[in-house]
Amino acid sequence: MIGIAFTVMCLIFGTTFLAIKVGVEAGLPPFLSAGIRFFAAGAILFIAMRLTGKVRWSLLWRKETVWIGAGTTFGTFSALYWAEQYVSSGIGAILSATGPMMIVIMQSMLLRQKTSRFTVIGCMISFLGVALVVLPGLAVQISGLWLAGCLIILLGELCYSGGALYSKRVMDVFRETNPIVLNAVQMIHGGWMLLVLSAITEPWGSGEWNLLPAMGSLFYLILFGSMIAHTLFYWLMERTNPLFPTTWLYISPPIAVGLGAFLYGEHVSWWMLAGVLLIVIGLMCMNNGIIRLVSRRKLRSAV
Repeated sequence: MIGIAFTVMCLIFGTTFLAIKVGVEAGLPPFLSAGIRFFAAGAILFIAMRLTGKVRWSLLWRKETVWIGAGTTFGTFSALYWAEQYVSSGIGAILSATGPMMIVIMQSMLLRQKTSRFTVIGCMISFLGVALVVLPGLAVQISGLWLAGCLIILLGELCYSGGALYSKRVMDVFRETNPIVLNAVQMIHGGWMLLVLSAITEPWGSGEWNLLPAMGSLFYLILFGSMIAHTLFYWLMERTNPLFPTTWLYISPPIAVGLGAFLYGEHVSWWMLAGVLLIVIGLMCMNNGIIRLVSRRKLRSAV
């Protein structure tokens, strides 16, 4: 189940970049689109869990869930959406792939947790693979805003990594709380923060929206990108560790490149294929412990 959940999560997250692009090109203001996506997804999940009696309203007011929403949702996506006005999606993908490495560094330096050599080597190999996948299609024009965008993406990934580590600690405290509920509440908080930011910085007029692709983008991002993929993320974190589910950041660039080749006939070079191979090798090194755990469980079930 861990392998299936991880695969489904990666496939969905890998396609959300295309869905976001469709929505933005249809005229949706970026912060508004992200705010609607997360607030609606969180509210639907929370109400559904509330109707089944699996959550109390008081969870909405817990400071822990506010901090998670501020880090993993608001900090990450506000940074990424703003920066991609000045930074290409390829550079964004490379910089976003620093997230797992930041988790390793924060675990070692701040939490004093021992990190295996395989994990560190795997992070470096996969990051190199992401660079090989993305770099052939890049054309970079360096400017002040470009540098600012790069720094903002890195700051967003720092928020994402810190939020992931903090989420694991909160899950240990709220052991009786379903991870679906924690995901719903943090999305509600991250969503309303994004909506407030949008109200301050963006026009909300819908006169220039291309309605059908805009609504299609929102529907896909709410249902698949948030309600399903983010719930799988928290489910995996509860059963593994903060690093394992965040490695989807290494897999999303090859999926995006594959979609570009399939839908738009974009060229795929041998460098890109070599990058995909390196990503797979790096992931196997990083998640060596998880792979052994799943193998042992399969062996026990077979016996």
